[in-house]
Amino acid sequence: MERNGTQKHETQPGKEHLMDPTPQFMNPNYKPAGKLQGKVALVTGGDSGIGRAVCYHFVKEGATVALTFVKGAEDKDADDTLRLLLENKTSDAKNPIAIGADLGFDQNCKQVVDQVVENFGRIDILVNNAAEQHKTLSLQEITEDRLDRVFKTNIHSHFFLCRHALKHMKEGSAIINTTSVDAYLGNPQLLDYSSTKGAIVSFTRGLALQLAQKGIRVNGVAPGPVYTPIRPATMDKNDVSDFGKETPMGRAAQPYEIAPSFVFLASDESSYFTGQFLHPNGGLIVNA
Repeated sequence: MERNGTQKHETQPGKEHLMDPTPQFMNPNYKPAGKLQGKVALVTGGDSGIGRAVCYHFVKEGATVALTFVKGAEDKDADDTLRLLLENKTSDAKNPIAIGADLGFDQNCKQVVDQVVENFGRIDILVNNAAEQHKTLSLQEITEDRLDRVFKTNIHSHFFLCRHALKHMKEGSAIINTTSVDAYLGNPQLLDYSSTKGAIVSFTRGLALQLAQKGIRVNGVAPGPVYTPIRPATMDKNDVSDFGKETPMGRAAQPYEIAPSFVFLASDESSYFTGQFLHPNGGLIVNA
């Protein structure tokens, strides 16, 4: 495996344990302050990439965490993340759990929520983060089956999980949806993916208005380029090695640089935020 970040994975989903160098989910200078003490969080796609970094920061802040992963494809990453969370959780938090599921189907999302509630009694924070993408050079390459698959994973799951989780969420709870800078700038090589990310923006804003009177906040994070397993699983070798050079900062982010945005939106410190997006994107101007 090459050591300059130019590796290419031949199958999806991407696997963090195969990346060399591996993404950095932990900032050794991060100082937790109990912002999520006593909270129960469900993070989809929590086994790797941004999801793993979010899970790590959540447990450092005192949360009990459940994460989802693609069973049979991401088992090792999920096991590695569980081990990491167990080692770093606070003493009063319950042990984390990992749930293998295909979130593109309503019944699977219900089963995930039911399992979290069965283990922990409620959900205080829902992070809709799981996603897939495929590089495309022409609209003609996007088949009906692939379009259906990408939309099921990237946006249908948000509807399903929110609908079931809200039955177990009370005033003060928070929903955080992961979109992308591509929702604002567009991306000709990720046409179906960026379309779902645009849908997430509209979904977040509409649901925030729907839930405002119930005291449940709905926000999102729109990262720029981030070094995660989805990149080598999608892009060519040169695309991965050049990834992020188009930003004013001239580089891609590491996952630990994105996770604090989720901590802020999950905590009471963002109590006057709803229907909003944070944009950790290396200086790209999106006018949003």
